[in-house]
Amino acid sequence: MSSPVQLVLGGPAGDALSAFRAAAAADTSLVEQVQAPAVVTLVAGGVALLVVLVGGTPWRRARNVVTLVHEAGHALAAVLVGRRLQGIKLHSDTSGVTVSRGKPEGPGMAFTAMAGYLAPSVLGLVFASLLGGDLVGTVLVLIALLLLGVLVMVRNAYGVFTVVASAVVLALVAFVAPVEVQAPFSYLVTWFLLFGGVRPVAELQVKRRRGQARDSDADQLGRLTAVPPVLWVLVFAVATVSCLIAGGLWLLEPVAG
Repeated sequence: MSSPVQLVLGGPAGDALSAFRAAAAADTSLVEQVQAPAVVTLVAGGVALLVVLVGGTPWRRARNVVTLVHEAGHALAAVLVGRRLQGIKLHSDTSGVTVSRGKPEGPGMAFTAMAGYLAPSVLGLVFASLLGGDLVGTVLVLIALLLLGVLVMVRNAYGVFTVVASAVVLALVAFVAPVEVQAPFSYLVTWFLLFGGVRPVAELQVKRRRGQARDSDADQLGRLTAVPPVLWVLVFAVATVSCLIAGGLWLLEPVAG
């Protein structure tokens, strides 16, 4: 049965009212579509920043992810310059080591040493660009490929445990959790890589001042290039902060919109 309003507003007036209602519904749907990714990226970014800044147990545990990507960066760089990759070790104190064979000096060795501290931030930037294009599935696939590559080359029990545990979490998100969980997870990982790539550089310089990192990547680069290690720390800092800014702009685009 038609309502009195519908009976009165027949013809052109009724059509206009229907069009107005359709437009209002479309506007509401559009607002919801814009707000959803905005809320997701803000919450994920806030959680990631909190973990990195607060430190303590949450940071020490999450830092294993940064170390995993750090060592994967060394490994990939070694392969790209033609060095022979021997293996990767991840330790419970969140340190790691990547062993490769080849010339002990030269541009290839310098590139291999430089890649570690840059890897988390660069990977976070790549993920941010993919999420900016709504390619959540691609991010999950790249994480899976990274874990597989490290698992093949890891050479100690704790390293295997770390990679397998990360793979289990990824599998639960990709195949068990609802689809609505995949995007927040991808945003969280991306923000964590961007924020988490900066803190180790600051920690590196603190250790260097205390004389606790005499064989750090920066010190190795200092010996390989004759450029003072502190300048390499500055290079790491500028690069990681730049990735954070650029990646953050991609991730925060829905918020600005």
